[in-house]
Amino acid sequence: MSRCAGILMSISSLPSPYGFGTIGKAAYDFADFLKAAGQKIWQILPVGPTSYGDSPYQSFSTYAGNPYMIDIDKLVEEGLLTKKDLEGRAWGENPEEVDYAQIYETKFLVLRAAYKRFRKSTPEYKKFVKDNSAWLEDYALYMAVKKNNDMKAWTEWEDEDIKFRKPEAIAKYTKELKPEIDFWKFVQYIFYKQWAEFRAYVNSLGIKIMGDMPIYVAMDSSDTWANSDVFWLDEEKQPVCVAGCPPDYFSATGQLWGNPLYNWEHLKETNYQWWFARIKSAANLFDIVRIDHFRAFDSYYAIPFPAENAIGGEWLEGPGIQFFEKMREAIGDFPIVAEDLGLLTPGVIQLLKDSGYPGMKVLEFAFDSGEDNDYLPDHYTENSVVYSGTHDNDTIMGWFATAKPQDVEFARSYCKLTEEEGYNWGIIRTAYASVSKYAIIQMQDILGLGSEARMNTPSTLGGNWVWRIKGEALTDELAAKLKALATTYNRLEENDQ
Repeated sequence: MSRCAGILMSISSLPSPYGFGTIGKAAYDFADFLKAAGQKIWQILPVGPTSYGDSPYQSFSTYAGNPYMIDIDKLVEEGLLTKKDLEGRAWGENPEEVDYAQIYETKFLVLRAAYKRFRKSTPEYKKFVKDNSAWLEDYALYMAVKKNNDMKAWTEWEDEDIKFRKPEAIAKYTKELKPEIDFWKFVQYIFYKQWAEFRAYVNSLGIKIMGDMPIYVAMDSSDTWANSDVFWLDEEKQPVCVAGCPPDYFSATGQLWGNPLYNWEHLKETNYQWWFARIKSAANLFDIVRIDHFRAFDSYYAIPFPAENAIGGEWLEGPGIQFFEKMREAIGDFPIVAEDLGLLTPGVIQLLKDSGYPGMKVLEFAFDSGEDNDYLPDHYTENSVVYSGTHDNDTIMGWFATAKPQDVEFARSYCKLTEEEGYNWGIIRTAYASVSKYAIIQMQDILGLGSEARMNTPSTLGGNWVWRIKGEALTDELAAKLKALATTYNRLEENDQ
């Protein structure tokens, strides 16, 4: 793919009368906006079902799709729902914020109503279940047993036999909870069906979807429960160490993510089959994958479990370039973007170079340490992706309101910013003008929104992942402005001009 531009926009943030962005009309409309704006990439956040804290980076499954993203209007069109099924349903009171507690209550009531009208005998459904059995059987059983245990984490299930996946317990619950298991299979069938239609439309416009793959999976997930050998767990299935990162720019006590770490020795012995199946699945959903926390393939931070913060961890050696060499042998050369932010050791830099994947450059990091800062555009290489900021950063306008005065002044000078152009547009212009192959801007920064539109503040709980765009924000004038910039800085293909 040639030099181009894209937008970072979570599907959850799309406008919707149902409290949460879906892969319905608003998603198709946003794809049309991207086309009109001369954009070639739609970068999204992870699309798995969310768990604790509502973070898309903590999911019940690395394979399953988020039920919240299922478009309800399509279910009405298909006769699985009636308008009466939707009468009096509460979806949250603020159209600019997701109310996760309300969505959890309402969405599943509606999906269960649709399931009652669904015919499981269709060839398409049977084929989906068969083709995805490697992960779907475990996921559906896990969710059914979890529901049967008041949604407690699998490590807290009272029945030790099912917790430890004894064959007789698997058989027992598979039989006893069959209706509930079938419901979760139905939800995934609908998600994947709608996703395939959505992706085909986006691709038909010449736009690629960049998905986001968290390097780690949640402890409370069907992945960890069903594949405990893959993870660094003790005999009681508790983590020995958990993931996070040491004190840094974001937090003085580091970030304690709590995800189980991998048993890399076991993975190597099994030729990384679990990992390669995961990446292959992502390739079926996305055109490009951003791997979050790429640096952990070189060395990863291990925090003894349990811990209150991330201060007491240590760096351990990851699988290195061998992993990616074997991956290419197993599944081919799939387009990957490496999230290489944070402390970059010589080993991480070499791994990125050896892999050939583009790394990330974030302009919000560029102005706090003088002209030697690697995030300044004159240090970029073509094989990189430049961002105004990511989902973990404040918005550009939020940054200008809170950054040190000397950093703001350096940004003004370096990027030749003026109030007439708009500081956010000056930063976007700087990104587009850089040599980076891809220039991707958060939607919030294109709209010039402040800190109220920030997607996530690392190491905090509550108030994250809630921002939603106003339906009227995506104007023809805005699309034309972006396309003009893309034209000026050679980020359009000839047939798009």
